[in-house]
Amino acid sequence: MRQVIIVGNWKMNASKEATNILVMEILSGMVDVKSKVIVCVPFPYMAQVEALVGCSQLNLGAQDLNLNKSGAFTGEVSVDMIKDFGARYVIVGHSERRSLYFENNEIVAQKVQVALNSNLTPLLCIGELLEDRDSGKTQEVVSEQIQAVIDLVGINAFKNIIIAYEPVWAIGTGITATPHQAQDIHAFIRSMLAKHDDNISQITPIIYGGSMNPRNAAELMDCRDIDGGLIGGASLKAQDFLQICKAS
Repeated sequence: MRQVIIVGNWKMNASKEATNILVMEILSGMVDVKSKVIVCVPFPYMAQVEALVGCSQLNLGAQDLNLNKSGAFTGEVSVDMIKDFGARYVIVGHSERRSLYFENNEIVAQKVQVALNSNLTPLLCIGELLEDRDSGKTQEVVSEQIQAVIDLVGINAFKNIIIAYEPVWAIGTGITATPHQAQDIHAFIRSMLAKHDDNISQITPIIYGGSMNPRNAAELMDCRDIDGGLIGGASLKAQDFLQICKAS
């Protein structure tokens, strides 16, 4: 049975005071949380969060990584820097990285490989634009995104990858895919993995990342192939985030 995974993506939202309050409130409410919980925080606050979470059940992750180990890459952060703060997870290929910073499928696949080579677990984000869905290309787009990773790292690597399906049209818009829509794509993703290895398809966690909130979390996660959520705005409100964590 796959473990439920809830990931908070703070994006570019934080301050020292707000971080302290948010993490402490989350920690205080996690006594009866059974799911794996990860918070992916902005780089400047990783040391602060590392100290706050200590040996708790709250896991630390980063929001991106550079392909290079070190060197003249001003403003970038390497996997070794991420690991230096005790982080074990990193978001790769988020839709904002793809659209705003022009990361294509090949770059995303390379980042997955770099993360895996350094024993970081990639949270591989995939998903279609509204025009893709409207033109019936959802499966085609998702297939290309996943296949680029399979081609580079192989299907066995998915033992150490978390897939996050995030329909771009539902991110930050308040519009959420219906449980039926989300389940259909999650099932398609799992069937695609199964073409390469059925066992891998059954153990790979696939979480949903499109405006999940306390009101819809339970219904979405009740779907057979939805194993948790990648949470944006709601992860910045401790009580909302905890409700989602407990909805599973």
